[in-house]
Amino acid sequence: MTAGVKAVKAPPKRRRRLDAEASRGGILDAAEARLVAVGPGGLRLQDIAEAAGVSHPTVLHHFGSREGLVRAVVERALHQINAELVEAITASRGDEERLQVMLARTSDALDGGHARIVLWLALAGHPVGGAGTGLSGVVDAAHALRLSRACEGAPRPTREDTARTVVLATLALVAGSVLGPTLLENAGLSGGPRATQGFRRWLARLLLGHLDAPCA
Repeated sequence: MTAGVKAVKAPPKRRRRLDAEASRGGILDAAEARLVAVGPGGLRLQDIAEAAGVSHPTVLHHFGSREGLVRAVVERALHQINAELVEAITASRGDEERLQVMLARTSDALDGGHARIVLWLALAGHPVGGAGTGLSGVVDAAHALRLSRACEGAPRPTREDTARTVVLATLALVAGSVLGPTLLENAGLSGGPRATQGFRRWLARLLLGHLDAPCA
């Protein structure tokens, strides 16, 4: 190497990739906070860019459009919820207390605004779908646990039945996160958080009574 000439280091490619991931995550965080507060109709990409500390073109580079950003926010949230459910189901023994905890944690996540966003998207004709956002993984985990607890010699439960039960629970949790307190009060089950907790306990017993039928 010629004296006095400094070596030029190659740019850190890994660093750039991490920066892009961090930028995308920051945009998603800012968009999620805004969506929970005002819904998809009040989302402006300029506001999201300012909150995330990036430029408007950067938001478009990562997500393409406002609709693409909204879908990405919901898909990330559903992916996380589903992954936590699969982990919890796999680690559980199928007892009522643990099921109540799972229902409560899922409801808490949906109560944070994700249920409203999912319903807004569906009503606007933008169903959410993507890798990790479907219920198949949850159904598979629930059915594997159900089979492991089935009585010897008893008819084997079908995956179709397990899937329908998971869909029923999902509908109850999503709708309950938006309309639950109102419906409970209209049905004469007033009591605020206590009524909601009581409903979750009842739902857990209902689901277990069907999924984990006692041996003869």
